[in-house]
Amino acid sequence: MTKEYSAFEGLNLNDARMENETREQYKSRLKSNKEILKLYNKVGREQFQLMFPDGIHEAMSKATEKANAESLGEAK
Repeated sequence: MTKEYSAFEGLNLNDARMENETREQYKSRLKSNKEILKLYNKVGREQFQLMFPDGIHEAMSKATEKANAESLGEAK
C-alpha cells in the first residue's frame, strides 16, 4: 500500500500566533507560509509533489540543516 501524499504535513499553517513563538518567528512563519501556498497554487499538486516528494516541511528541514552546516564550516 502506498502512503497518500501530503504536501503540507508537519507545516504549521495556522494564522494564530503560538504561545512559545516570538513576534519575529510568527511574522517569518506567516511569510514562509504565504510563499509556499503561492508556489503550490502556481505549479499545482502534481508538480509540487515532483518538486517536494517528501513534503515541503521535510525539504525545508533539510535546507535548514544544510545552511547550518555550511555556516559552521565557514566559521572554522
